[in-house]
Amino acid sequence: MGSVGFIGLGVMGAAMARNLAKAGLLQVVWNRTSNKAHSLAEELKVKAAASPSELAKECQIIALCVSADPDVLEVIDALLPGIQPGAVVIDHSTVSPQTAKLAAVKLIQVGAEFLDAPVSGGVEGARAGTLVAMVGGSQEALAKAKPALEAVASTIVPIGPVGSGQATKAVNQVLCAGINQAVCEALAFAEALGLDLDQVIEVLTRGAAGNWFLEKRGRTMVRGQFQPGFKLGLHYKDLKICLAMAEQIALPLQLAAQTLGDYEQLIAQGLSEEDISALYRFKRPA
Repeated sequence: MGSVGFIGLGVMGAAMARNLAKAGLLQVVWNRTSNKAHSLAEELKVKAAASPSELAKECQIIALCVSADPDVLEVIDALLPGIQPGAVVIDHSTVSPQTAKLAAVKLIQVGAEFLDAPVSGGVEGARAGTLVAMVGGSQEALAKAKPALEAVASTIVPIGPVGSGQATKAVNQVLCAGINQAVCEALAFAEALGLDLDQVIEVLTRGAAGNWFLEKRGRTMVRGQFQPGFKLGLHYKDLKICLAMAEQIALPLQLAAQTLGDYEQLIAQGLSEEDISALYRFKRPA
């Protein structure tokens, strides 16, 4: 019998839910757009809950993967009437550490626990069940939630108390901004030099400059293909969180700020739904 409920069935969430079902753990799903929930529930032979509170009544482990801070808190509030004492809510969204801490407080008041467990690894990792989860929360909550985490992630790293997972994900997103800038600029340089870009990518991925983004997105970006992947609009949202955190500690994040500005121009062109590799549009030779 499954024991996990899943909320938020976008590209990442649906893939994670499928892996939970494959592990025999998924019992019930919910999504704001109900037809997505009913369609996936039918596919996976699980229940589609009428509301988050109804989902909470069905299971002790609840996983979330939604878009933004207000969405997380809205879902937490909607879960509260049905939450069971001793339940654990795992949040795979990318939000601020403050939001994670507030969610934890709300759940503690009804005898439940919270783990902030944002993930990295992209759509490919979500589909393969090989995501990396950076987890904030108690060891006791992590022990309860570990089977559910192991179904979606191949690497699970406890970072510290609630909020630590989101703080680590913020560091990850800053690093992704720098890598995006470097890869797009380097490949634009190679294009301007008249090099065979497939050969350049082949050799670079095998040397010291090799990285996940170059390997997974290099060939698509040089062909002008920007299907996500990781939506530019979502990384923009994440970088705003990062810069707000950095402002609180008076630490400049120059590459993140530059990337945010570049993304703003791309979003103004209506490209927020494209992959973050769409930054290549700015870099490539005219």
